[in-house]
Amino acid sequence: MSAPDTAAPPANPAPNGPSAPPVDPNAPPQQGQAQAEEQDEAAEEQDRPQDAWASRRELADHAPPALRIGSGAGFGGALVTGDQHGVSGGRVAGDVIMGSKTEIWQLGPPAPHASGEVPAATLERLAVSFVADEEAFGALADRLREERVLVVRGAAFTGRRTAALMLLRRAGATSVRSLLRDRPPAELAAQLDAEQQRAEQGRAGDAPAPGPVGYLLCDLMADRTRPLREPHLLAVRDRLAAHDGYLVVTVGPTAVLEEVDPAGWQPPSVAEVLTAHLTAQLRALAPDPATCEEYTGRESARLLALPAVTGFLARDHQLREAAAFAPALARHAAGGLPADELDAFSLGALESQVREWFEEDEAALPLRDKAFLISLAAFDGGPYALTAELSDRLYAELLRTQRPHAPADVPVFGTHIGKRLQLARAERRQAEEATEWGPVRQWVAAFRDDRAALVLLRELWTAHPSARPALVRWLRALAEDGRPLVRTRAAATTAVLAHADLPSAMALLIEEWAASPRYRHRMVAASALALAHFVGAPNVPRILDGWSQGEDRPMRWVAIRTHALIGPERPAGTLRVLRTVVRKEYEESRREDPPAPLDEAMVEELAGAVELLLLSEARETVLGELLASYEVDRPARDLTLAGFLRACGRGAEPRTGPESGPGPGPGPGAEDEGPDEEHPPGRPLVLDWYREAVGSPATAWVAHGLTRLWRAALGDSLHSRDALEVLRLWVLAAGHRQDVEWALAALLPALVAEPEDALRLAHLLRTMPGEDGAPPPPVAARLLTVVPAAGHPVPQPR
Repeated sequence: MSAPDTAAPPANPAPNGPSAPPVDPNAPPQQGQAQAEEQDEAAEEQDRPQDAWASRRELADHAPPALRIGSGAGFGGALVTGDQHGVSGGRVAGDVIMGSKTEIWQLGPPAPHASGEVPAATLERLAVSFVADEEAFGALADRLREERVLVVRGAAFTGRRTAALMLLRRAGATSVRSLLRDRPPAELAAQLDAEQQRAEQGRAGDAPAPGPVGYLLCDLMADRTRPLREPHLLAVRDRLAAHDGYLVVTVGPTAVLEEVDPAGWQPPSVAEVLTAHLTAQLRALAPDPATCEEYTGRESARLLALPAVTGFLARDHQLREAAAFAPALARHAAGGLPADELDAFSLGALESQVREWFEEDEAALPLRDKAFLISLAAFDGGPYALTAELSDRLYAELLRTQRPHAPADVPVFGTHIGKRLQLARAERRQAEEATEWGPVRQWVAAFRDDRAALVLLRELWTAHPSARPALVRWLRALAEDGRPLVRTRAAATTAVLAHADLPSAMALLIEEWAASPRYRHRMVAASALALAHFVGAPNVPRILDGWSQGEDRPMRWVAIRTHALIGPERPAGTLRVLRTVVRKEYEESRREDPPAPLDEAMVEELAGAVELLLLSEARETVLGELLASYEVDRPARDLTLAGFLRACGRGAEPRTGPESGPGPGPGPGAEDEGPDEEHPPGRPLVLDWYREAVGSPATAWVAHGLTRLWRAALGDSLHSRDALEVLRLWVLAAGHRQDVEWALAALLPALVAEPEDALRLAHLLRTMPGEDGAPPPPVAARLLTVVPAAGHPVPQPR
């Protein structure tokens, strides 16, 4: 087992290169088969393994924030990133409010499905807790009085219906009637005539006429086939003037209006709505009417300062959810709602919103919008253009499930980006995105509530099994993509699904990838298992241990890669597994007659796992385990020295490509301090670790241990060439950084245990080529002075 080339890890065009174009789902069968064969051939040509260090860096760069290594976020029991998810996480007693109770809809009466009068009691209750900018609201009321009809445009769940009712009340309407919303705009005038006739027929002949009547039409269905036009409103205005009435029409952002000047509704803040509703609730609880205001102010301030309330207000909650939260707070103040149930309200409201997005009713979202929501959950915080592109691929897959015999009809142009993100309760901002060519600034899209992505994916996978075939096909296509971000998000999404339902995710996705002959698939499987373990999916180490001992070699490879990624959590156990696997490899090789060569890919993967462990936060534990076991037998020795030399080479190569740099791990030298040159040299991470250790009595054993491994590598015929190459890179790095030169000057004398060692090092320093084939750098001559001459006493380790 020889050590891999640690000087410069080979470029990896497969994971980072361009992907083959997707097969056209609408192509004729023969053409589609030819496209698939071409795609398979291209993928086979580009398929190469990526080293474990690069895999870990991709997870750190591209995984969603809630799943990134070291983020501390994840699922625990029924928790989502530290919040209660559902009610399965512990004892629950009493009434649990999860956001789906009728209190959520207390901003107004139910959406009208038939014409009728809004009860006066409802108007009074809404008026008590209504809050708005007085100046702007007064201007809207004046406009309604003057024009008789007012179109109010605003986003859903921003209180626009309540505002419409209060506008009619402010304009002087003594009663308010709701109108059917599904009538064409051209029938508005006739609808008002019919309402007036019914009112006159219901009034006694000599009874006086009531005061002005207000009409409310919520969420008028105005689209491109039947837009709301100015003549429609002029006709309505004539009817209203004749009968002394007012009409307010509310429309959404996508309603089609022609020559109509709508009034934009600017909703109050969530905090203002919560305070107003809470104040109204507390007034009813005041023990003494004489001290009602004092009690209300004091109790309101106390409740609003609770952690559950500040956490609620810090999230992206809607006004209807704030209005529903107020009664829960009042019940908590009266002792009727435990604190843990109050804490669960915020997440329950989010779950209710997610369920609402996936409902199938007359107000359901179009399938394309649902596909965008799923794609946004998978690529939360990623580039918007990428999220939209891949959402249309998912839309095509969903159409295949919904209409299997019809062609996938994906519109080229769709909803405006702002409207899409508003629907998803998301935002767009500029951020730096890590790429193979360095960070670039892009427009990214993210849910405003950082829990939304995890809750949405879990709800989709567990509550909507009919969507699984399309989602599985989509994720398989993402695993084929040439972009690291796309593959990493496919793995992260699969990890969330595995946490929600491990057997299904394993059977439908992970096991298929793990058994694939393609390295690209296996790397996605390893990343998915590692991220699933980080978020708390059960039994992942047990799965890996079984695959490590199994006969399926692709799965064994995946187990080793995953062990490398999660190994810092249990370094001793991981090293035991790695030693067991390497011994199994040697035994299988010796069974052949004559002995077969070792599986080079498996050997490289095992060494990469040791490298990653040595460069992790568990490095001291790993070093101690290696020192205690590397001399037991030849497989353990080869594994240790190969992994050690790979770790020594990390950071020593010049930073000229995407595989260079300090990397994501918390190991030594993670900061980027290189000089400001076009191709600044690296900083050897293990040498930096040695420099820190040799200067501290508490870690002197680390310096001695690193020296022992170096002497073993230099003196081993299978590893000495690779060891000398790594030392050459360290010398080149020392020519650019004085701290590297000082550390190397301290190490070189300690590597000389025998005269042959001095001769070997001196020969390297005298004959090594410089950068780009130049003569040896001046630093080599300076370092030569610290190497004991052959025949002189050599320093012995203490």
